[in-house]
Amino acid sequence: MIRTQIYLTAHQRDELAAIAKTVGKKQSELIREAVDRLIDEKGRNRQETVLREAAGMWKDRTDLPDFRAMRAEWDRN
Repeated sequence: MIRTQIYLTAHQRDELAAIAKTVGKKQSELIREAVDRLIDEKGRNRQETVLREAAGMWKDRTDLPDFRAMRAEWDRN
C-alpha cells in the first residue's frame, strides 16, 4: 500500500472516528472502502459514457463494406 495524506474537516474526522468505533474497523479501512466504492461507481459511469458516445460512430461512413450482406453470405456457408 502507498501512504497518502488527506485533509478532513473536523466534522468528517469526528464522524469517521465514530463510525470506525461502531463497526470495529480502522479509519483507514473505511476510507479505502469508500474510495473503492467511488472508483467502482465512477468507473462504470465512465465506461457507459464511452460506449454511448461510440455507438453509431460509423453510421454515416460510405467506404465500409455491407456487413449485413457479408454476414448473410457467411451464414449461408
